[in-house]
Amino acid sequence: MAFIRFAPDLTDAAFAAEFYRVSAAATRLDGYAPFNEQSLFDVEAGHRTPFLALDGDAVVGAGILGAGELDLVVDPSRRRHGHGAAALAVILADAPGDLRMWSHGDHPAGRELAGRFGFTAERTLLQLRLDLSAGTAEGTPAEPGDPAQTGTRIGPFRPGQDDTEWVALNALVFAAHPEQGALTGSDLAARQAEAWFSAGDFLVARDADTGRMIGYNWLKVESGSPVGEIYVVGVHPDAAGRGVGRRLMLAGLGRLRERGCRTADLYVEADSAAAVALYRSLGFTDRTVDVQYRRRAR
Repeated sequence: MAFIRFAPDLTDAAFAAEFYRVSAAATRLDGYAPFNEQSLFDVEAGHRTPFLALDGDAVVGAGILGAGELDLVVDPSRRRHGHGAAALAVILADAPGDLRMWSHGDHPAGRELAGRFGFTAERTLLQLRLDLSAGTAEGTPAEPGDPAQTGTRIGPFRPGQDDTEWVALNALVFAAHPEQGALTGSDLAARQAEAWFSAGDFLVARDADTGRMIGYNWLKVESGSPVGEIYVVGVHPDAAGRGVGRRLMLAGLGRLRERGCRTADLYVEADSAAAVALYRSLGFTDRTVDVQYRRRAR
């Protein structure tokens, strides 16, 4: 491999075509995308930089680097020739500080590279899946219910009215989460501008007496896709233990069925025991595992 070609963004048509070609080829073979949504948002916002790995004139891989994080994938047709190790060696030579690297799908090649270059596993992210045609452990998803009995009412997100309150609640709920907890009003606006966004798919739980936002279940449904994603679920710490998360999940699963989805997906940190237990109790099962490795500055 000769060198890494960086680009400031993905507006260069020829560069973008090769970047997405490698990504699509890897997705087809591996069954999951090599770059998650947050990484692509970071590129769009200018926080991280996309690159291509080249062997002479041939593109053999693609990746995203910046803010102490690396995503790297080798073109499936070029694997088993040492291109991943060569690209990582070049990157580490220019990035001697702390570096985190995702291995989506817990790919064996990712584990091997991590060990060879002194990375250790730091986070494990589970992707869980539910067959919506099979119902849930509790039967048909519950309706929002009588606020007088539950103390909570669930309704759609109100763009322009709920933005500031949601950003503050999300930051509180995910204060220890390196990506989700850092979302800003601008990040929220960027996601609202996406073609998939629908306020009706963004369920918000409010205290029935005060109207204060105490939880949310944001759904993501791509046009024409049979798979709906539980994009992010959060409950205010003060409302913990009141069943708000379960009601939000049941309402979300019902909404996905209404939208014609046949399958529900979600991502959850493996060490979030309470959340994992809730999702499994609703019938979610393992689909894939993502592992994030870290190499500390030397």
